[in-house]
Amino acid sequence: MKQAGIYLNDVFCGVLTEDEEGYHFCYEKNYLASQGAAPISPTMPLSEQQYDKEMMFPIFDGLIPEGWLLDIASTSWKIDPRDRMSLLMACCKDCIGNISVKPLEHE
Repeated sequence: MKQAGIYLNDVFCGVLTEDEEGYHFCYEKNYLASQGAAPISPTMPLSEQQYDKEMMFPIFDGLIPEGWLLDIASTSWKIDPRDRMSLLMACCKDCIGNISVKPLEHE
């Protein structure tokens, strides 16, 4: 199982998880309760309900590099180009736009 913290405008807003069933995103409760809370995507409005999808959510998949930049990233970090979650965590810590993705460390 792989997990990443999702940040919107540098504020922790939720957790993206990949497991054998697919991908899951859940907004963080404190974020939902905050006054400045905003959805990460129009298709994923603020909700306490977990979002589930067999394939990577389009909002996150769109952050992953394409073409020659994907080739460089997958070669440099030795990540299979089909491993979308690993690419997302490796390439999207500080990407263009207001969403950033940081691997969650488990003790």
